[in-house]
Amino acid sequence: MNKPLRRVAIFCGLLILALLLRDNWLQFVRADELNAHPTNKRVQIERYANARGNIIVDGKPITGSVDSKDPYYKFKRTYTDGPMWAPVTGYASQAYDANQIEKIEDGILTGNDDRLFFDRTLAMFTGETKKGGDVVTTLSGAAQKAAFEGLGNKTGAVVAIEPKTGKILAMASTPSYDPSSFAGYSAKDEKAWVALEKDKKKPKLNRAIREIYPPGSVFKVVTAAAALENGKVTDINAATDTPEPYILPLSTIPMKNHARGCKNASLNKALEVSCNSVFAKLGDEVGRDKMIEMAEKFGFNAEQFTPVRSAASVYDKQMDRGGNAQSSIGQFNTATTPLQMAMVTAAIANDGKLMKPYMIDELRAPNVDLLKKTEPEEMSRPVSEKNAQLLQQMMENVVTNGTGGNADVEMDGVKVGGKTGTAQHGERNAKRPYAWFISYAKTAEGSPVAVAVIVEDSAGTSREDISGGGLAAPIAKAVMKAVLNTRG
Repeated sequence: MNKPLRRVAIFCGLLILALLLRDNWLQFVRADELNAHPTNKRVQIERYANARGNIIVDGKPITGSVDSKDPYYKFKRTYTDGPMWAPVTGYASQAYDANQIEKIEDGILTGNDDRLFFDRTLAMFTGETKKGGDVVTTLSGAAQKAAFEGLGNKTGAVVAIEPKTGKILAMASTPSYDPSSFAGYSAKDEKAWVALEKDKKKPKLNRAIREIYPPGSVFKVVTAAAALENGKVTDINAATDTPEPYILPLSTIPMKNHARGCKNASLNKALEVSCNSVFAKLGDEVGRDKMIEMAEKFGFNAEQFTPVRSAASVYDKQMDRGGNAQSSIGQFNTATTPLQMAMVTAAIANDGKLMKPYMIDELRAPNVDLLKKTEPEEMSRPVSEKNAQLLQQMMENVVTNGTGGNADVEMDGVKVGGKTGTAQHGERNAKRPYAWFISYAKTAEGSPVAVAVIVEDSAGTSREDISGGGLAAPIAKAVMKAVLNTRG
């Protein structure tokens, strides 16, 4: 070979090598980046080329797919009772991607997950249409309906958990939205999306897991747990040596009580009537570091994954003694999701054992073969069995003799424990307070359900009438009854 030809051959070889390197770079190094690029519609087109698998509740699908008569996006997602289930399912939209379960389990639902490789390969040889798998949830249709209807036109959220397993039985948030309204990519879908984005009531926000609120007096059960675990209280019916008024540490400001009989009140009595002074004093005696430790054992200061991500609830690690005393009654910088308070209640109801919350029970292939099953997992043990039962005794007293009477399910063989809360917020507490209620129902076999309810706003209710016992407790009662009735 003469010299010019050799040079041409070498140059061509270098070009081929460069092409191979570039091709491998695009296919392997930048593949994920390019797939996720907003201008790349191939992923979205592939997502809706076939009917998606379904999200299942009580053995029945709450989602579906219909032929959209479109040359690019063949199938469009549909939802049964979309507004009720939106906080669980999320949405799958041809124009606006997907979120929550629809996004997290997109591979299963589209049939593209690696675990469905055999199904896809078999379909190629048999000529069958590619199908997506199903996501089976832990949700109870009856509990979800009770939660959603209980909230009604109020702004708020409900979470219900099965204490012994961590299964999420209900997750409702209002106001809500219908994911079907923007499942396509027409002008009508765009109009619906834009309206939701501009809505000041934030209907797309899942308040059950993505909003954090001051918990107010429902946090007092955490302070009570810390006092018991750290030996600051050994007898729940003994006087606590709390003065009236109680002056906050590092200040001259007295802690205001909205109840009578708080001077030297026992822990049991203080929870019954919700004495701020007793719990502020106990929080100070336990100390900031031990209060942080207790809060974190219940799940505070960490994101939770159900598998949908939940915002981290907060117990401030930097505050001074005065801030810790105020935080011990659920004010100051303390903030929590409804999911977190349901976890606290579930741990108490489960004799001190906190189970990791989850709402996906099984993943199934299109032929209903089991791909994955979630097994209950212990998360922590915030309190001993003995102290958990003392907390139960006090919470049941709140329902029997205190502010939580509206939550009593009045069913034979069922005990209900609860705690009300009215959380102040805004500059100088000027905004309308939040109404909280946490509770559990207990039978001879243990507790089948723990509930947390927050009512952020209730149209037509005066500020003076806003209370956890009045607004939130009846919703918790309805959810607990729904669970109890479905379990015979």
